[in-house]
Amino acid sequence: MPTHATTPTIQQIERQIQSYHMDVDAQAVLVAARLVAAGGQINQAAEIHFSRFGLSTGRYRLLADLEDHEGELLPSQLAEHLGVTRATVTGLIDNLERDGLVSRRMSAEDGRQRSVVLTESGATKLREMANEHYERLEAMVRLLSIEERSVFLDLLDRVTQGISALTDD
Repeated sequence: MPTHATTPTIQQIERQIQSYHMDVDAQAVLVAARLVAAGGQINQAAEIHFSRFGLSTGRYRLLADLEDHEGELLPSQLAEHLGVTRATVTGLIDNLERDGLVSRRMSAEDGRQRSVVLTESGATKLREMANEHYERLEAMVRLLSIEERSVFLDLLDRVTQGISALTDD
């Protein structure tokens, strides 16, 4: 389903702006609305994608973060890297540990804390899914030229700098 099917049209936004007597840029609102809708669709698609490998997006991201950090991190570090709460990380770790993809052990850096370790099974899972995973990611943006992808990355960076507009009090 195209992203624009789930978002208002520019005409609808213009009517709403006019009826609410607001002074905002209708095109900016349309771009933001379509971006939010696309993000939702991408999140749904990612969950379907990772379920092929018996994972969720969060579980994959945690495994990949461990792999990127020599296979061991503290739960607090994982939470910070993934931008989620400690409680969320604990749930992800519990599920991954149950499946044998990670384990917990006393931290080499701080013996009072338990670190999370990528197991050989977890590393194997990442290796086995890598080819299909990266091919599917590449296919997702295949319609964009190299130049368009560069511009898109720059635009995404700038848009993500404005995300706090939705979350700040």
